Amino acid sequence: MTAVHSEEILPVPEAGVVVNPGGGSIASRALMLACKGVIGPVFRNYPVTPLTMPVARIAIDTLCKLRPIPRGVEREQVRLSGFRMEIIRPAGARRALRDGAVMYMHGGGFFLCGLDSHRAIAAALARRTGLAVVNVDYRQLPGTSIDGSVRDCLTAYRWLLRHGVDPARIVFAGDSAGGYLSFATALRALAEGLPQPAGLVGISPLLDLDCAAKREYVNAARDAYIPVAALERVVRHGASVDGRLDPASSPVNGLLADLPPALLIVGEDEVLRSDCEVMAGRLTAAGVPNSLELWRGQVHAFMSIAPGLPESRTALGRVARFVRARVAAQESARTA
Repeated sequence: MTAVHSEEILPVPEAGVVVNPGGGSIASRALMLACKGVIGPVFRNYPVTPLTMPVARIAIDTLCKLRPIPRGVEREQVRLSGFRMEIIRPAGARRALRDGAVMYMHGGGFFLCGLDSHRAIAAALARRTGLAVVNVDYRQLPGTSIDGSVRDCLTAYRWLLRHGVDPARIVFAGDSAGGYLSFATALRALAEGLPQPAGLVGISPLLDLDCAAKREYVNAARDAYIPVAALERVVRHGASVDGRLDPASSPVNGLLADLPPALLIVGEDEVLRSDCEVMAGRLTAAGVPNSLELWRGQVHAFMSIAPGLPESRTALGRVARFVRARVAAQESARTA
C-alpha cells in the first residue's frame, strides 16, 4: 500500500473550511452579479432537451472562440475514435508526456463547452505544474449518454497508459460535469482493473446525479446561476433509463476505498457544495485522504470561467501544489 505523507493533503476538516474568509475581490463580485443577473435567468428558462442542446453548444463554442489564445504554452492535437484531445505543455518545456500529466475533463453540463472554453484553465495548470495537461474533448449529450462520456475519458486514460505515462504521475481533474467525470473515470478504471492515478481534483463537481438532496439543500436558493431543475433535466436525458436512475451511476455511491487522495474545491454558496460534503464524508469513512475547500463569494466553476480572477489564481496555485505533491509522493513511495 502506498504511504501517504501528511503534507500531501491540506489539513481541512471534514465539513470543509472557507479558504478566503475575507470574501471576494471586486472582480469576483462583478462576476457574481453578472451570473445572478444574466446567466442565471438564462439557465433557469432555457429548455434543456436533445433538440436544444446542440443549439446551446454552438452558441457557447462561438463565443469561446473569441477568447485569446493562452500565452506561455504549446499545443498538440490528438484524435481518438469519436473524439479529440489537446495536449498543452509549458512553452519550451523539454519534458516528455511520460514525465507526467494532468488529465483534464471540462465542465458544461455534459452538453456544453469543449477545448476552446477550457483551454485557459488547462494552460494555467500546465504553467503552474510544469506538466502536460491533456484536455479531453469527450463526446456529449445528445450524441451519447453520460456513461458514454465516461467511456471516452477512460479511453483517454488508456491512451496515456499506452504511451508510457506512469499512472503514479497522472492526476485527474475537472470542473462541474468534468469533476463528475474525474471521479467516475477513476471508479470505472478500478472496475476494469486499471491502475489508479495519483490523485483526483474536483472543481465544483457534480458527484450525485440524484438531485433529491440538492432540492432541499439551503444553497439551492443561493446559487448564483445553477438551477436544480436544469440539473434534473440533464440527468433525465443523460442517465435515466425508463425514468429510473441507477444509484451506481453517482460517484458518491461508488466503492471509494481504493481511490487516490482527492481535493474538492467549491463555492461556499453553490448548490453543488452538497455533493462535495457528501463525498468528503464518504471518502473519509472509506479511509481516503481528502480536502474540501470552500471559497466565499465565488460562483460555480469560477476558475474555469475566469482563470485570471485573483481568487482563481490563488485556487489554481493550490491545485498545482496538490498535483505536484501527489506526483512527488508517489515517486518517494516507489524509491523508498
